[in-house]
Amino acid sequence: MKTNPPDLEQHIKLTMDFPRSGILFRDISPLLKERFAEVVDAMAALYSEAEWADIDAVVGVESRGFLLASALAYARNKSLLVIRKLGKLPPPVRTVTYSLEYGEDSLQMSSDFHHLRVLLVDDVLATGGTLNSACKLCEQNDHRIIGITTLINLASLNDFSWNSLAARSLLTY
Repeated sequence: MKTNPPDLEQHIKLTMDFPRSGILFRDISPLLKERFAEVVDAMAALYSEAEWADIDAVVGVESRGFLLASALAYARNKSLLVIRKLGKLPPPVRTVTYSLEYGEDSLQMSSDFHHLRVLLVDDVLATGGTLNSACKLCEQNDHRIIGITTLINLASLNDFSWNSLAARSLLTY
């Protein structure tokens, strides 16, 4: 069983019944305020030097995935790509629509860039719907997904993997 680094975990603020009743929200804002550099270093360390050598670009998923992906791209001298919500990127884009508990949402990615080996980054893996859609967008652009990483994995809510590639997470609940 994976154990979370207590020096980082203690900076996550728990809020009951947010954003709705029955949800325990894990607010990463205090963690990013107090320990951002350590978080980035620890997330980078989830991948070996050989794995990093195979990565061309880091892909951040809107919105908090941008924070982590941009820092990882900078720290490892990699390109940065973004996946945004519908209507936030200029054309040409590719779009994937996915189901939510009460409706649908869509993500988009620029279709100007192709054939990169990518590390996909988001802040939280809950049910896996967003990451699944992000993986589809990467593949639609002929990117090869080398890794998937999140700051937090709410493992009790998912058994996410993409083509047998499991997400690596710094904190798991």
